[in-house]
Amino acid sequence: MSDSPRPDDAPGREMHRAKASPQTRLSPIWIVPIVAILIGAWLVYDNYRGRGPQITLVMSSAEGIEAGSTLIKTRNVEVGRVERVNLSEDLSTAVITARMSPDTEAMLVEDSRFWVVKPRIGREGISGLGTVLSGAYIQLEPGTSEQSTREFEVSDQPPVAPAGADGLRINLISQLGNSLRVGDPVTYQGYTVGRIEDAHFDPQTRNMQHRVFIESPYEALVTDATRFWSASGIDLRLDTEGIRVNVESLEALLGGGVAFGVPEELPVGRPVQPEVTFTLYADEDAARQGTFNRYLEYVLMVDDTVRGLSRGAPVEFRGVRIGTVAAVPWNFTAPQPDSRSRFAIPVLIRIEPQRLGITGEELDLDEWRERLDRLFGVGLRASLKSGSLLTGAMFVDLNFHRDLTDEYVAETFAERSVFPTTPGGFARIEAQVTDLLDKLNGLELEPLLAGLDRNLSASEAMLGEVRELSASLQGVLDDPDTRGMPANLNATLEELRQTLQGLSPASSAYRELTGAVERLERLMRDLQPAARTLSENPRALLFDSLDTADPQPRAPRRDP
Repeated sequence: MSDSPRPDDAPGREMHRAKASPQTRLSPIWIVPIVAILIGAWLVYDNYRGRGPQITLVMSSAEGIEAGSTLIKTRNVEVGRVERVNLSEDLSTAVITARMSPDTEAMLVEDSRFWVVKPRIGREGISGLGTVLSGAYIQLEPGTSEQSTREFEVSDQPPVAPAGADGLRINLISQLGNSLRVGDPVTYQGYTVGRIEDAHFDPQTRNMQHRVFIESPYEALVTDATRFWSASGIDLRLDTEGIRVNVESLEALLGGGVAFGVPEELPVGRPVQPEVTFTLYADEDAARQGTFNRYLEYVLMVDDTVRGLSRGAPVEFRGVRIGTVAAVPWNFTAPQPDSRSRFAIPVLIRIEPQRLGITGEELDLDEWRERLDRLFGVGLRASLKSGSLLTGAMFVDLNFHRDLTDEYVAETFAERSVFPTTPGGFARIEAQVTDLLDKLNGLELEPLLAGLDRNLSASEAMLGEVRELSASLQGVLDDPDTRGMPANLNATLEELRQTLQGLSPASSAYRELTGAVERLERLMRDLQPAARTLSENPRALLFDSLDTADPQPRAPRRDP
């Protein structure tokens, strides 16, 4: 077999020599850039993989927020950083772009909340002092929702309660233009049990809407019978009951708040569900008034003045409140009833039988209306009376007047029944004064004045005589003899004293007088037998013996 090359093997040998040539072999110097590229790619990938999600924060003002330095924290742990701060397209808000940590994915859900932490001075004290040196930061409170999102709104104020806190959230609606703000207290009998979470005005319904959070376990205090009212700090009132001052709490005194409770006239009620809506009343009296939701409306046609009578004044029957004044005046321009001889001021009142302890289920308004109609016929009338001399406030008093001469005639005013009235106390006094003046005007004063002139003249003459008598008496008193009378009288009394001393038992005159009296007494005893004899036989005074016969008178004998 021959070893000579074959023609068809030449290309293979050439290719083998080409591969084995040094010019076609990979140079080791390329290993370094290739490794650098691989390391850079790995660093880029690792940086991308280590970057957290990017979020967008919207806030009204970016005060204190700086790109690249403002942090986002949760429980004082850094979880993100602000990258850019821009304005929105309509220039109405600030748009903040922030980069979060990779492990914050579970925090970025719908109900997560963000707010700016910075130094604040409020009713609860000073907060955020730690940011004076470090600067403001954004606080993140993770939510509990399962729906993730990347755009959030930043609040100017910290939230009242955590998202998952136990408690009750309710809504309050009112037409009050009060100064309730987020964070204001909600009190029960002076104790703070919750806070206002949100407050805004709805221009469509023209109502203030407040969102309230009641902390646990105080949510059991809120029932379907609960009433809420505005606690404005100090409630000072001057009404028919005098002067009243009510203070809810020190915090409410400084900034106001909301108070609630169950009126005494109502049962405790049943617990309510979350997000229920209540009415916010102006004060506690208005809240209590709101419980009397079934009533009868009547109109008082007042001929007297209504000064001092205001809305909310009580309507009482012999001191027991059974209603409320609803409007003063009411529907003033409506036509007056034809039976009225002069213009009267209409006052709308409400008769509220629930104030007497009657529940809404037991109340029959038609029966009460018929009962009042019967009482009108037997003298039930309304009048205005003064409730307090200090404040001048008035109230409506209902009572029976049996001495009325006019009969009750049913009337209506603006589709409301008219409650019959009678003049009040001041009106009666005015009528009596008017009658007195009329009587005085009817008197004939000229004869009375003439007699009065004569009496005055006689009085003047008498006064002149009295003056003359006084002058004469003064002359007598000024006479020296009159002035010497006291000395003479003293001398006379001295002599009388000496005379009386001479009649004392130790004096000789007294002893002589006593002896004379004794001798006179013995003489009288001696004369008593003779006086007795003369009394029994008066002739003993002429005859010596009483036993001789009485002599008989005879004529002298003459001799023949």
